[in-house]
Amino acid sequence: MNPTAPTLSKLAYTVPQFCDGFNVSRTHFYGLLKEGRGPRLMKVGRRTLISAQAAADWCKRMEDETNLQSGYVCIDGHQAVA
Repeated sequence: MNPTAPTLSKLAYTVPQFCDGFNVSRTHFYGLLKEGRGPRLMKVGRRTLISAQAAADWCKRMEDETNLQSGYVCIDGHQAVA
């Protein structure tokens, strides 16, 4: 690898990569999809992928859902009690 070459971030993840990255079991991942709470998916040929943007959006949605359930709201990047 050329040390001066720019490195590209991953633009999409396989299901196992996504699960490993977010420390979620594949069973739980597919359960979230079934409930309508999983990340957006895309098919490329026979492969199922999750774009980096879909992963980031899902993470934010899960954080917001958690904070609402615990009584916290995010105000300008800081948590406050609702």
